[in-house]
Amino acid sequence: MDSILNPYTPNAGASPDIIVGREEQTKAFETLLRRLTRGKTHQSMIITGLRGVGKTVLLNEFGDIARTEHWEVLEFEARKHDDTRFRQAMASLLKAALLRLSPRAKWTDRARRAAAVVTSFALSVDQQGTWSLAWDVEAQEGIADHGDLGLDLTDVLVALGEIAQERERGVAVLIDEVQFLSARQLEALIQAVHKTVQRKLPITFVGAGLPQIAELAGDAKSYAERLFQFPKIDSLSDNDARKALIEPAAAEGVDFEPDAVDLAVEITRGYPYFLQELGYQVWEIADRSPITRDDVLIAREGYEAKLDSSFFRVRLDRATPLQTAYMRAMAELGPDAQKASEVARVMGRESTQLGPTRAELIDMGLLYTPEHGYAAFTVPDFDKFMLRAVPRLEVPELQKRSRRKSTD
Repeated sequence: MDSILNPYTPNAGASPDIIVGREEQTKAFETLLRRLTRGKTHQSMIITGLRGVGKTVLLNEFGDIARTEHWEVLEFEARKHDDTRFRQAMASLLKAALLRLSPRAKWTDRARRAAAVVTSFALSVDQQGTWSLAWDVEAQEGIADHGDLGLDLTDVLVALGEIAQERERGVAVLIDEVQFLSARQLEALIQAVHKTVQRKLPITFVGAGLPQIAELAGDAKSYAERLFQFPKIDSLSDNDARKALIEPAAAEGVDFEPDAVDLAVEITRGYPYFLQELGYQVWEIADRSPITRDDVLIAREGYEAKLDSSFFRVRLDRATPLQTAYMRAMAELGPDAQKASEVARVMGRESTQLGPTRAELIDMGLLYTPEHGYAAFTVPDFDKFMLRAVPRLEVPELQKRSRRKSTD
């Protein structure tokens, strides 16, 4: 097939030509915006799910929906920043949103006050003035200058919400990779959103992250479970997975034979990123329509090699030898969530010795804890990759265990 016409997009966060299976979430987001626009309260959202299920794509779709509704959108990918750098990023976004909501030449008294509050929020980054907003708006004393991130962010979001309300608009703060926010940053966001809800302001925070976010949010603020919805997205249903594969090709005048679709869905298990990658590889090797089962079989090798060399490998390359050994031991136990004591048993070590390693892997976003004492991979099929990529006897801890057995 012509590579230029390839309709599949196996890139991080890239929106596919056709988004299927997420209608429930998009409808919930539209409801959220429209209720806030009418001055009613509604729960904000934090989408959770494994890697490759389309969280970023869905968050981007939310941004498009918000812009269609004439809302201002602040988009931010969380990283492991200290509070100063987090505040810098937020201040820049807040300034830009304010100027789009209310161009400076048309500022009302409320808009001028909002600008002064944004300046206060920014100036508290560095009292020596090494970083500033670079505009000549004086700070509002006593507001957003407490030196407490939660109080300051609350002040500035309320001020921005008030000007949005005056303009009959709204502001959506969309944050991806929420699990990388520090506990203080997540707590500050929740605290600020809580105050905007109490004031019935048209402002919302919608995030996306790994499955542990619901627990982290609850730990940050006890009322988070009442403030947010936590929709979980997973692999697509069989019918939606077929649509995701068939419809992009059909738009280019190319069909799939039914057994080719059956095999593709079986291989990918309906995970959106995997479907895009396999679809891309199949398109590249097929020479005519309809695409056959043999085309899918031939493409499978390239599909698995691409996943191994990129999607999976970039995560393994970040791990230390001991972290690699821990994940290899988990993989040996199977694809499900594994009990810490069982992983330790496979490695021939005490569970308490491996607690820090497990915590490091969770902090890196490679594992999450679906229930107390258990951990699971955040990447679908990562267990299979570990079994392929890390032979058992190359893991130092397992080598020791094997030598002990042979000596016995």
